[in-house]
Amino acid sequence: MDCFKEFLENKFLIDNNDYMKVAIIFASKHGTTEKVANLLADKLRRKGDDVSLHNLRRGISPDLKLFDKVIIGGSIHAGNIQRGLVNFCEKNKEVLKDNKLGLFICCMHKEKAQEQFDNAYCEDLRNHSSANSIMGGEFIFEKMNFIERILVKKIAKVKGSVSDINTKEISRFADEM
Repeated sequence: MDCFKEFLENKFLIDNNDYMKVAIIFASKHGTTEKVANLLADKLRRKGDDVSLHNLRRGISPDLKLFDKVIIGGSIHAGNIQRGLVNFCEKNKEVLKDNKLGLFICCMHKEKAQEQFDNAYCEDLRNHSSANSIMGGEFIFEKMNFIERILVKKIAKVKGSVSDINTKEISRFADEM
């Protein structure tokens, strides 16, 4: 009987240590960052983490103190990440530094991707982060307004929707977290 009780107690402790609550906080205008956040959540859930997704564009901001790990992601539009995501990071910088942190962006301009990542997140958070990533991106013409389509055609020299999400990078990032 004592062996069984010890087994249950040890099992509970092992499960408790492996179980991590993860918040993936993101801002997604056309859906690409949300797609990447969901792919990342699936990878982390398969590793045993309890993952919740929070799209800041819907106006809901989670209590970060409830999570063991926090992942923040956004997309780059015209060279910048969404202002709401920047504001969230600034407002919560100290709490974010108390958690295991991961940062990612979705972007299509590969040559400037690292510069865009560095501009998206302040140096304090980048230095504290356990995992940083550039996950590729998409141009989804069906979700863009007229002006966005014209700008993307002119600047990116593409004529229609294109996807370049890096699933290997999503897996690598999940492993690092």
